[in-house]
Amino acid sequence: MQVAMLRPGAVLGAYPELDPDAAADDAPSNAMWRYPRALSRRALVRFVSLVHEHAATFREQAPQAMGAHIDELRAALVAEGITDVLAARCFALTQAISTHQLGLRHYDTQLVAGRVMLGGAVAQMHTGEGKTLAATLPVCTAALAGIPVHVITANDYLATRDAAAMGPVYRALGLSVGAVTAETPPTQRRAAYARDIIYTTSKQLAFDYLRDRLTLGERRGAANLKTERLYNPSPRTDNVILRGLCFAIVDEADSVLIDEASTPFVIARDVDAGDLQAHCNAALEAAASLVEPRDFHLDVTRHRVSLTGAGRERVQRKAKSVPGSQRQREALIEQALAARLLYRAERDYLVRDGKIQIIDRHTGRVLADRSWERGLHQMIECIEGCGVTAPRETLASLTFQRLFPRYLHLAGMTGTAQEVAGELWSTYQLPVVTIPTNEPCQRHAHPLHLARARDDKLEAIVAAVAREHARRRPVLIGTRTVEDSQALSALLDAAGLPHQLLNARQDAHEASIVARAGQVGQITVATNMAGRGTDIALGPGVQELGGLHVIVSEPNDARRLDRQLFGRCARHGEPGSWQMFACGEDDVIKRYGLPLTPAILRKADGAGGPGRLMSSGLIRYAQRRCELHQRATRVGLRKIQSTYDKLLAFAGQRN
Repeated sequence: MQVAMLRPGAVLGAYPELDPDAAADDAPSNAMWRYPRALSRRALVRFVSLVHEHAATFREQAPQAMGAHIDELRAALVAEGITDVLAARCFALTQAISTHQLGLRHYDTQLVAGRVMLGGAVAQMHTGEGKTLAATLPVCTAALAGIPVHVITANDYLATRDAAAMGPVYRALGLSVGAVTAETPPTQRRAAYARDIIYTTSKQLAFDYLRDRLTLGERRGAANLKTERLYNPSPRTDNVILRGLCFAIVDEADSVLIDEASTPFVIARDVDAGDLQAHCNAALEAAASLVEPRDFHLDVTRHRVSLTGAGRERVQRKAKSVPGSQRQREALIEQALAARLLYRAERDYLVRDGKIQIIDRHTGRVLADRSWERGLHQMIECIEGCGVTAPRETLASLTFQRLFPRYLHLAGMTGTAQEVAGELWSTYQLPVVTIPTNEPCQRHAHPLHLARARDDKLEAIVAAVAREHARRRPVLIGTRTVEDSQALSALLDAAGLPHQLLNARQDAHEASIVARAGQVGQITVATNMAGRGTDIALGPGVQELGGLHVIVSEPNDARRLDRQLFGRCARHGEPGSWQMFACGEDDVIKRYGLPLTPAILRKADGAGGPGRLMSSGLIRYAQRRCELHQRATRVGLRKIQSTYDKLLAFAGQRN
């Protein structure tokens, strides 16, 4: 089927989407665009040459004279579908209009990335290579063909920023564009999604799709919805928010499709809390009398607590104040133990305005309106002295592994996808194509610095910052948790080093803080990948100083996340450098490293010298184990969701 046919209409109905469980041959798709042959180096070079041929036609014309070309191209795309020839013309036209409207002309590498995304793949572009501008190429091509386009960004700020920044290009092509964020009222969402191009976040999209599932109910096949429009004056499709799942490009694809895929999205309603607070307090009191390992086992890796046989007997004898059956008491006390021993303020959650707000371990951002399940959230509220929120009854749930494969056409872009290429293919059928840089990379890596203990490591980081600051060079320090960022900030204050702090407590000012990180003498402390997607522009004279210096204060759960952080420097061919600091007390090493790894790291103190190769290998081993564990968690969640959907379908209640 031609890509141009992947739109709502007589063929696909008012709400087109794929069924992830259906046979591939039974559903419309753009599989012919996904074959590696179409994305081979030779084919991509040929396509870029074709774009250049068409670009010569538009280069000499004034913007006001391009209206006839736009109308002609739109008619051809709708009638013939998206072929290489028409796509090349559209790329050339978009390039010319971008030059006139924004003063930005797409590089050849961006043309390649655009063609890769149009081919239903993930374009792995190095940070700073202009993913936002590259995305306009496939977006304009699909939108001119009449296909509703969703561009999925990492957060609300980026959705609003990118829609506004690229808006002049879209409007010059006669296309409408908008953004859907958490601030968009429910009454305006349907009108927003009716535009040709919409920028939004994965969270907003997931919840709007779940609402549509509740609206459409059990019988939402294309045939059922078409038939209903013949006899029902108020068909269900008149009340949906989206126009279906036709064409999506996911920015920061690895973060959205992989990192955020471990937690299902749930629409729920409050139920009567009853005596829940009293029950939680009783469970916490009973849990305080239990002793490890006699009464329970603590699984730090899986964030789980399980009672032993002796523990269950003790609960049965001494926890009569905890209500419910024996099994219910045991489950409640296990959650109480987990809340006390596995979750920590400033690392896993914040207490803000009398509420518990979960921190995303991958990004350091607050996950607004999220809560832990099975009473864990209420346990932590009791521990922190917050008012206990009412438990919630699930109405509908969805994981990203079940949402994004429903798109008729799915593509993505990111700077770090190669490490998860296998999972992107097995879960979403998305191949990964690496795009070369427009200019040679000038990023320099300093030797790994190993410390005996956490305090020694923080002191070494402060000393490294002081050295770079003495040269007036900007420094960006990435930390894993809010707690670490606060500790490092206190040490920098004590050393008299002025700096900006960015963590979940300052997330409202995220973009502005990160954008200033490249100025002369600027020191910025940021949790993990806060500010991802915001370009760090170097101030005057910074290139001569060596560019931005990035410090990775602790190995992340995956090497890919480390690359995301040090990829903040040396963008656009500019100079830059990075250095990682590690010790045996780092979280990923303690949880996933070999038993002797902390001792080995303590002996290899300092930077450079012998033992660094072995230490780097041990750190990579711990990260690899963590990656495999997280992947197993995602695969298990996907299987559970698939089984759940099939059971509901068998019962005639699939939503």
